[in-house]
Amino acid sequence: MPEALVQTNKSGNVLEIVLNRPPVNAINPEMSRAIYAALKLLQDNAELSVGVIVGLGERIFSAGWDLKDVAAVGFDPTSEANHELGHGPGGFAGITEFRRLHKPVVAAINGAAVGGGFEIALACDVIIAAENAYFELPEMQRGFLADSGAIQRLPRRIPYNVAKEMLLTGRRMSAQEAQKWGLVSSVHEPQKLRQAALDLATLIGKGAPLALQAMKEVLTHIETLPTSDAMALTKPGKSGLEMYERMSRSEDFVEGPRAFLEKRAPVWKGK
Repeated sequence: MPEALVQTNKSGNVLEIVLNRPPVNAINPEMSRAIYAALKLLQDNAELSVGVIVGLGERIFSAGWDLKDVAAVGFDPTSEANHELGHGPGGFAGITEFRRLHKPVVAAINGAAVGGGFEIALACDVIIAAENAYFELPEMQRGFLADSGAIQRLPRRIPYNVAKEMLLTGRRMSAQEAQKWGLVSSVHEPQKLRQAALDLATLIGKGAPLALQAMKEVLTHIETLPTSDAMALTKPGKSGLEMYERMSRSEDFVEGPRAFLEKRAPVWKGK
């Protein structure tokens, strides 16, 4: 029986999602749907609060879009846009258009994150990397654009001119340079990356479950808004944001201050 394209491991309230499509974790529709299924498990399971995505081994995170498939059968935009025929409801790689994924996800870049592999990382909330990891967007040299998240997200994550240079030239960015620009939050020895990612996810997971989801939801909605509009949006009862409103009406909203005053750890109920 073949191994699953995506392996999942639960550790407390953290779900580790391991990309496992040798040799380079290339993304085809089947792989996209497998990643989406793992992320859907994360979103739907009330016992899980945080996800971690990592590639198997210490060399490749993901080489991105499976160009062998494209070269063999061509590219049909109509099929790609159809969730029943293309990459599925989460879009390319199962995450780049998963708009209702409110739970935070850490990308642990264990090696090369090329093209669509880089776009997976950009769709996550926090990126950490191994010392030998690197990021690259060679789409321009392949005849198309990195339009599954890179051209939309990268110029908002690092200085615009640096992002534009990467998109135009396809040049490689090391983990160390990515950390300099703030794209990567920390860099680790390869053999310590996985544990660092789990430790970070566990720390994030100590937050109130609804507050974690509300934080991601709010940040997504206010990212391009002027400060005054962002302030106006984040008013309980007026925001129109599902998780933010649920958080503001939750038992956990009261439990946090109560636990603080009683000098004890909060007991979150997620409601």
